[in-house]
Amino acid sequence: MPDYHLSQLDLLEAEAIYVLREGAAQFQRPVLLFSGGKDSIVLTHLACKAFWPEKPPFPLLHVDTGHNFPETLEYRDEMVQRLGLRLFVASVEESIRTGRVREETGANASRNRLQSVTLLDALAKWGFDAAFGGARRDEEKARAKERFFSHRDEFGQWDPKNQRPELWNLYSGRMAPGEHFRIFPLSNWTELDIWSYIKREEIALPSLYFAHERDTVVRGGVILGLCQSVQPRPGEVVTRRTVRFRTMGDAPITGAVQSTAATIDAILAETAAARTTERGGRADDLRSDTSMEDRKKEGYF
Repeated sequence: MPDYHLSQLDLLEAEAIYVLREGAAQFQRPVLLFSGGKDSIVLTHLACKAFWPEKPPFPLLHVDTGHNFPETLEYRDEMVQRLGLRLFVASVEESIRTGRVREETGANASRNRLQSVTLLDALAKWGFDAAFGGARRDEEKARAKERFFSHRDEFGQWDPKNQRPELWNLYSGRMAPGEHFRIFPLSNWTELDIWSYIKREEIALPSLYFAHERDTVVRGGVILGLCQSVQPRPGEVVTRRTVRFRTMGDAPITGAVQSTAATIDAILAETAAARTTERGGRADDLRSDTSMEDRKKEGYF
């Protein structure tokens, strides 16, 4: 008899595809938030599988801070062209230029928090009523409170006490005018699941995820890789290190880890042995114990 046993990855894949199809069915104009990180790449891969042989019935949206790693943008453009997907780009720099947000100053300045306004403006500008995101519950304690369908009020704000029950895999997309939803098909995945799926599906990733030599500085206890938007400050020592990135984000606040893991198998072994989450090196999350939750209430991913 054939073996119909489903693996953990099979079950997670089926769940994510179900949530993607539910979102596409319940909302008039959904969009997939794409950052160039491994989770949004896996989510895009799943969206292509969910609606194959057609293309996903929604575009991608990238909130460009202007401080991205060049490798991330190169990967994004190549992937969109290869898969024939539609891409919208919202610019934090344009939000600064038009006065919608004010550039942070000081030693720990970041554009990460500014993304919330840019994202909300983009959703309103293009009329998106739901946004698929690659957030996972194991990443951070605030994200552990999320449901698959995460309601946002007319101001784009998230209230963890006002989330709807999701019994028997039934998701309610009912909303009032001006409100919208964030949808998280990868909620039950772990970092190890993501890497295992990347290996199984042979998904290409930006080179930053694999060990490479890079000029770095240590700032606030975080190893930062030098690039156009990260330059050494007075007193900082530039050191050549072999590093990789566990998460992808705004270059000035995304920390690298010292690593020799240059293959997916090596990364799987390293991830299984890790004692900190991948966001443990994100300088923006270290600002306070409630940093992520505060930003989510303002409209962050």
